[in-house]
Amino acid sequence: MTIQEEILIAISKAFETEFDHPVAANGLALQPTRKEFEGNYTFILFPYLKYTKMKPEATGEKIGNYLQEHCSLVSKYNVVKGFLNISVNEASWMEVFQQIYQKENLGQLPSKNQKVMVEFSSPNTNKPLHLGHLRNNFLGFAVSQILEANGYEVIKANLINDRGIHICKSMVAYQAYGKGETPESGGLKGDHLAGKYYVLFDKAYKEEIKELMSQGMSEEQAKKEAPLMQAAQEMLRNWEANDPATVELWKTMNGWVYEGFDATYKKMGVSFDKLYYESDTYLLGKNIVEEGLEKGVFFKKDNNSVWADLREEGLDEKLVLRGDGTSVYITQDMGTADLKYKDYKINKSVYVVGNEQDYHFDVLFKIMKKLGRPYGDGLYHLSYGMVDLPTGKMKSREGTVVDADDLIQEMVDTAATHTQELGKIEGFSEEEAKELYEILGLGALKYFLLKVDPKKRMLFNPQESIEFQGNTGPFIQYSHARISAILRKADQIEVDYSLNGFADLGNLETTEKELIILLNDFEKKLAQAGEEYSPAVLAQYLFDLAKEYNRFYAELPIFSESNEKVRSFRVALSAQVAKTIRIGMRLLGINVPERM
Repeated sequence: MTIQEEILIAISKAFETEFDHPVAANGLALQPTRKEFEGNYTFILFPYLKYTKMKPEATGEKIGNYLQEHCSLVSKYNVVKGFLNISVNEASWMEVFQQIYQKENLGQLPSKNQKVMVEFSSPNTNKPLHLGHLRNNFLGFAVSQILEANGYEVIKANLINDRGIHICKSMVAYQAYGKGETPESGGLKGDHLAGKYYVLFDKAYKEEIKELMSQGMSEEQAKKEAPLMQAAQEMLRNWEANDPATVELWKTMNGWVYEGFDATYKKMGVSFDKLYYESDTYLLGKNIVEEGLEKGVFFKKDNNSVWADLREEGLDEKLVLRGDGTSVYITQDMGTADLKYKDYKINKSVYVVGNEQDYHFDVLFKIMKKLGRPYGDGLYHLSYGMVDLPTGKMKSREGTVVDADDLIQEMVDTAATHTQELGKIEGFSEEEAKELYEILGLGALKYFLLKVDPKKRMLFNPQESIEFQGNTGPFIQYSHARISAILRKADQIEVDYSLNGFADLGNLETTEKELIILLNDFEKKLAQAGEEYSPAVLAQYLFDLAKEYNRFYAELPIFSESNEKVRSFRVALSAQVAKTIRIGMRLLGINVPERM
């Protein structure tokens, strides 16, 4: 139990004893006391005056007195208007630190005995991964790690969009202009090769539309009648009819793309436990439509199309099967949801998909609940905002997308330049320096994309992300490297920073207490990040911890401290901060260097 939890339980008892009004401890909250006031935690009194029937100051005195008498953690208190500032006794801080320092499996919360699938990435096989995919992949992977640390059994899944008209566009363009080009002959990664022909299709298609319009055809008609679009539609029909030549080309081009994706995923540090392919799932869900009709969840219209009536749920009517019996996206999504449950008996299913699909998932989840699915209440859409660049929005078909491979390399190159300018690679071999640049470049990119609340649209600024000061990945990474250097020196001069080295230590400095408070908050923040599906909560915590450590480092001596116990404690405190940063950053999918 944390210090905060113990104090809140005592405050809860104070309400019952002093005011004859029970208030549940889990409904109460403490805040860090502001620097200008004495105390460690502050309890805001205003919301509870309706129960106490007293003025704020008198209420604070009553609760403060009760805490001093009945909670051994509390040494003193003061009341400032409607704020009860609580000071924790010195011995308790050391006791808390010793508990944290000895804790095994730090950052691993008790098992929830539940399975959760996190579906993320979901690329199209007609183009390489881009900046938007990076936010998706980093979010999905970090959330998977965080949920695992929260005690869930996690399955990381990727539903690959490997069929449809967009894939056929790349195939048609390759047939028309490819001349047998391969990734090897063209010197391109396979996903880049497919993307090249997707862009070529769009360029040639626009020319055809322009030509048809010059002959008097309307734009809408020209878009339908353009020979390239006709060819793409024909290819899709051939693929669905299992035409051997079409399927062979499809397999060949997708094979190139998968090799390219695998290389990018490896570079990103992202992996999956299960791959689903839309070519296997696109016909699923029709049996669910029949089931829904039998249960009265769906209804048929005169044209034989099937609909879900969601007006009672605050939505409208939603098409689930066309009149000609062909699927729509929601049909296959219903089928895939059932397939996931059949494969893994999952309790929760998290979809990491951009916020332009908010309505779609709202409809899907409401339908699955109405159908009485056992996993219905565990469906969650981790909706995230788009990533913009200073230059504006990206468009794949026009070739204006910021390619993931290029951006990662640019970040590594920027990290190299920046690190060399600051002289932080003294004594590094060429191989060690290269590894450091990759750790810093990728760490900067991941942290910048993860530190923002997923729901918010964001502007990615590569230059800002790589800075060694401010709320950046490299700042936290550099803090870890700094502590690693301190621990190496402590080992060299044989400082004993085991518990024996600082037993019975007396009073602590303010910055030492602040660090213990933050260290004590780690697993609470980890639980919050899991509950909210938000790596940003953990990212902010790690920044706060690194920032507070740098204040401690600037204010207090370590090796020049004459008192051996104090010196040992400060090394131990440093070691615990490094351990927490290392575990927390790993959960975000970010490595930290041992030296810089």
